[in-house]
Amino acid sequence: MELKNLFSGATLTLPDDLLWSDEHGWSPVVSSVSYLITGSLLVQSATRQAGRAITLVGAADMAWVARSVVNVLRDWVALPLDSVSGRFELTLTDARVFTVAFRHADGALEAEPVTGFPARSEADFYRITLKLMQI
Repeated sequence: MELKNLFSGATLTLPDDLLWSDEHGWSPVVSSVSYLITGSLLVQSATRQAGRAITLVGAADMAWVARSVVNVLRDWVALPLDSVSGRFELTLTDARVFTVAFRHADGALEAEPVTGFPARSEADFYRITLKLMQI
């Protein structure tokens, strides 16, 4: 699995065993239902253009990344989404490719040291959760 910064061209290899936890929890259709003053039912429906959540989660005993990878991700999370920065290309293990941005409102990056106490070396391992959205 790879995450590529579309502004800088830098690529970060992510563990292939990260799980897309909300892959099937999204619907491309959005609708709203209300009643008119006459009592008639009004249903408005449309197809979403973007915004699909992509949450990548590692199990407790797999999908670990080095602290150096967490540091790069932390720097990338700090980039605002605008016309040039904050856009990434996510390539999944099955070769599907998505243009994504970090979901800042949901806490875009979670990283926990595997050992349970703060890591000191760039090679120490972390469990991560990445919260992205398709744009």
